[in-house]
Amino acid sequence: MPYKIVVCDHIHAHGLDILKKSSEVDLIEVADHPKDRLAEVLSGADVAITRSSTDVDSAFLAAATGIKAIVRAGVGVDNVDIDACSRSGVVVMNVPTANTIAAVELTMAHLLNAVRNFPGANHQLKNDRIWKREDWYGTELKGKKLGIIGFGNIGSRVGLRAKAFEMEVITYDPYIKPAKATDLGVGYVTDFNAILECDIITIHTPKNRETINMINKEQIEKMKDGVILINCARGGLYNEEALLEGLKSKKIRWAGVDVFNKEPAIQNPLLDVPNLYVTPHIGANTLESQERIAIEAAEAAIEAARGSSFPNALNLPIKENELPSSLKPFLELIQKMGFLATQINKNPIHSIQLTLEGELRSYSAPLQTSLLVGALKASLGDAINYVNAPFVSEERGIKCKVDCKEAHGAYQNVVSIKLTSETETITLSGSVFDGSIQRIVEVNGFYLDIKPKGRMIFFRNTDVPGVIGAIGTILANHQINIADFRLGRNAHNEALAVIIVDDEVNQATLQELRNIKACLNIAYAVI
Repeated sequence: MPYKIVVCDHIHAHGLDILKKSSEVDLIEVADHPKDRLAEVLSGADVAITRSSTDVDSAFLAAATGIKAIVRAGVGVDNVDIDACSRSGVVVMNVPTANTIAAVELTMAHLLNAVRNFPGANHQLKNDRIWKREDWYGTELKGKKLGIIGFGNIGSRVGLRAKAFEMEVITYDPYIKPAKATDLGVGYVTDFNAILECDIITIHTPKNRETINMINKEQIEKMKDGVILINCARGGLYNEEALLEGLKSKKIRWAGVDVFNKEPAIQNPLLDVPNLYVTPHIGANTLESQERIAIEAAEAAIEAARGSSFPNALNLPIKENELPSSLKPFLELIQKMGFLATQINKNPIHSIQLTLEGELRSYSAPLQTSLLVGALKASLGDAINYVNAPFVSEERGIKCKVDCKEAHGAYQNVVSIKLTSETETITLSGSVFDGSIQRIVEVNGFYLDIKPKGRMIFFRNTDVPGVIGAIGTILANHQINIADFRLGRNAHNEALAVIIVDDEVNQATLQELRNIKACLNIAYAVI
C-alpha cells in the first residue's frame, strides 16, 4: 500500500513531480483547500508537507491520526506546535539550508545598494525623469572593512564574496574554531568591539536570548560615524529603536534590512527614514531556492514515510511511551545544563564528558543526545536537533564520552557534565527531586541548590567580607531586582554566588561587578 503524503501548501512543481512519480506515494494536493476543512483529507496521512500558511496545532494533529512526520518546506517553524507533535510521537522536520545562497546573495545586494544607492538613482531617473549624475556619488567596497557577526553557512559565504570585492573581512563567532575563518583568509576576533570599528557590519546569527538586541544603542555609539549595517538574518538582532535613532542622526549612514521584529512591517517607523533600504523578508525568494526547498521537502517526506530516516528533525523522533516518565525531567535538565555550560564558557568546545549515576545508566544514548543539543544550541539555534547533534559534534571535533557509575552519596540519580574548551573546564551536576523538580547541585566544585531557569549571574570571588553587599548595591543602582541568591564555598577561601535576577543584565553592569576587588570570575547566562 502506498504512503499517503498530503501537501497542504503550494511548493515548487519539481517537488510535486518527485512525489507524483514515486510508486510508493499516494499524493494528496490540498494547497487550495480551505484550511478549516483540512481534517477531511488528513485522516490516514503518513506525512504532511506544509509551509507557513498551515498551522500544525492540536486540531491538525487530532485530524491527522497515525501521521508519522511533518515536513516544513522552509526554515521557520513558528506555525508548528513542536511540543504537541512530540507528545503525539510526530517528527517535525524543516529544510534549513536550501535557501543559503539566496540569503547570501540578498545580503550582498543590500551591501551594494548601501554603498551605491541604486534604488535612489533608479527612482530619480525612472519616476522623476531627472538626470543628475552628481547626486549619486557612492563609495567602493574595495579596501573597506567588513565585520561579520556569526560565521556559519551564510556568514562564511558572505565573507568569501566580500573577499572577492577586495574587502578586509573579520568575523566574531565565539562558537567556531578560529581556523574556520582564517583558512578562508578572514580575520577571527574574540573582542566584539573589533566588529564595532568596521566600516560595514552584517549579522548572521540565529535568534535566541543571547542574540536578541545584540546591537543596541550602546554598541551603535561605539561604531564609526557613517557606519553601514545589514540584517538579512532575523528580526530583532538589531534593536529597532536604536537603529532608528542612529539612522536619523546619520551615525548610521545607511542600513539594509530584510527582516523585522513584527511582520508584515508595513507600519514600522523605520520605513520613514530615507537612509534605510528594505525588502519584505525575501531572503529565500529565488526560483532556485524554492525549487531546492521543494525537492528536499519531497525527498524528506518520502524517507520519513518509509521510516528510513528523518532529515533535519527538530524533535526527538520517539514516542513518549518508549521512555519512562521518570527520565523526561532528566532529558530536559541535561539539555539545560549543556546550554548553561556553553554560556558560562563561550569558547569552542574540545570535549564533553557525561557521567550518569544510578538508574540513568540504562539511558545513556538519549541523555547524551540531549546534552549535545543543549551544548550546541547557543551557537546553532534551530539548526541543531536530536538527529543531527551527534554528527555536528563529530564534524566540529568535539569528543563526547559517557561514564556510568553506581549511585553513591546523597542522590539516587545524578547527571554530571565536564565541558572543556581551549581556556577552561566547566563542571555541573544535577538531579531531579520528587519526580519533577530539577536542580543543579554543583558548579565547578561548589555545592549549591539552583533552579535551572531565568537570568543567572555566576560570581566567583575570594571569600572576604563585603562582597554580597557590593553586588547588591551595584544591581540596585541599575534597577535590577534579585529573585534568588545562592552561595557556595570551597576549601580554597573562594565563594561562588549564583544570583538569579528579574531584569536583563547588560555588559556595563557586568563590568561594574567585575571591577569588585574580590572578583575572580563572572559569567551571565539565561535559560
